[in-house]
Amino acid sequence: MAKHRRWADKNKQQSTEKEEVTQTIEENPEIIEHAPTVILPTGLKSTIQSVSKYVYIITAAALLCGIFTPITLDYPLDTIFLGVLTVFLGLGGSIVIFLGIKAQKFRSLMICGGLGIMIVSLVLIYEMAQRPIL
Repeated sequence: MAKHRRWADKNKQQSTEKEEVTQTIEENPEIIEHAPTVILPTGLKSTIQSVSKYVYIITAAALLCGIFTPITLDYPLDTIFLGVLTVFLGLGGSIVIFLGIKAQKFRSLMICGGLGIMIVSLVLIYEMAQRPIL
């Protein structure tokens, strides 16, 4: 079996034979500023796709909040609508927070506004349950 030599195994005499001097050339790099290009989708297909995701979220929230249970138990319609609108208010607050996280401008304002909307939704839920927080 042959013994393999490694770089660290070389003699000191071999490594000090000739060292190359490296020169660094300093150049002033040319700074080119580009304006940020934003391409907004304006086609019908892209508009339908962007709107449809919010329609799916709203539909799922309406079904998850139990819209059919109060109808089958003969609750008054105003209570049903108030409950669904309260859930949609909380959903809107969460969407504002999500968009605020992605936004560059007004980030903290959008996040605080979304949290405020969600807190209002929570207060309304407690008011509907006749257990007022405030």
